[in-house]
Amino acid sequence: MKYDYSPTIDFLLDWYEQNARILPWRENPKPYYVWISEIMLQQTRVEAVKAYFERFIKVLPDSKALAEVEEEKLLKLWEGLGYYNRARNLQKTAGILVRDYGGELPGDYGELLKLPGIGSYTAGAITSIAFHIAEPAVDGNVLRVMMRVSGSFDDITEMKVKKQLEEDLRAVLPKDRPGDFNQAVMELGATVCIPVGKPLCEKCPLMHLCQAFKNRTENRIPVKKEKKQRQVQERTILILEMGGRYAICKREKKGLLAGMMEFPGVPGKLTPLMAEEYLQDLGYGAEELIPLGEAKHIFSHVEWHMTGYLVHLREGVAEAAGCYKTGNEENRASLVWALKSEIEERYSLPSAFDFYRKFVI
Repeated sequence: MKYDYSPTIDFLLDWYEQNARILPWRENPKPYYVWISEIMLQQTRVEAVKAYFERFIKVLPDSKALAEVEEEKLLKLWEGLGYYNRARNLQKTAGILVRDYGGELPGDYGELLKLPGIGSYTAGAITSIAFHIAEPAVDGNVLRVMMRVSGSFDDITEMKVKKQLEEDLRAVLPKDRPGDFNQAVMELGATVCIPVGKPLCEKCPLMHLCQAFKNRTENRIPVKKEKKQRQVQERTILILEMGGRYAICKREKKGLLAGMMEFPGVPGKLTPLMAEEYLQDLGYGAEELIPLGEAKHIFSHVEWHMTGYLVHLREGVAEAAGCYKTGNEENRASLVWALKSEIEERYSLPSAFDFYRKFVI
């Protein structure tokens, strides 16, 4: 259902002028900076992103540098942000920009949508913030704020609801300050009209316009259909140490954490005896096997329940076998034996393994 959001404009812009957080990509909103920051901000808090952004920009200051960087170095810069395909799509897009656009992001909404990893929200953010073009940028924060303002019980997980809101906002976006308006709504959603817990309605510049506040339905809006229950997978993680080096290997190119480095692992929950027998079958001789405890990591649709072991191996067996994921010869991956310093500085390990990284000493 259409809704007229034009009464919110002046209140939002005035509030934003007084309350906008100082952020590195806002201080210099060049297209490249807006693009990188918006991709980083997907699924990650603003305060956490600031340090990542500044480190990334220092090493990769433009599209050419991003297009040419080795993937391992790129993933290391991205380590901890998760969803590593976002980083790979950044590099794909950078290559296209260098080849077809003179290394610069196009200031056209439709052209941006053609680029890998750029959807309607990111395209709207880049065009409005960096190029001052009146395009909406509708993310979770914007959906939450505007659904509460309009008092809508529409399901925000439905694409038609997002599309309708984009149309409604496109009709009222201030031509002279579209980027400020989009950022004002995002900022309000992140700091006042918050996603978890009771919204801070008494601090909201839209309180007098908000239908959810008027009807006391702010805790029932926005409406989301329930997510499917996550699939639980048990895994055994093996921290293999030999001569001061630790084994890591690359995951398959498809599926969860595709192409990322990991500690060797095997599906299922192995007891210490089972783990020792498993390693013997691979040709590894264990001098000592130490239980490291259990850990859990939650992905969007999968939940890993992990059991870990630190295994000190006899020297001289580095090439005896590979890293088996399923026990199949065809699924064997080559091991890389790396020093702790190399794991810290060169190789990127997903945050799923953070609990076990501390045993690499």
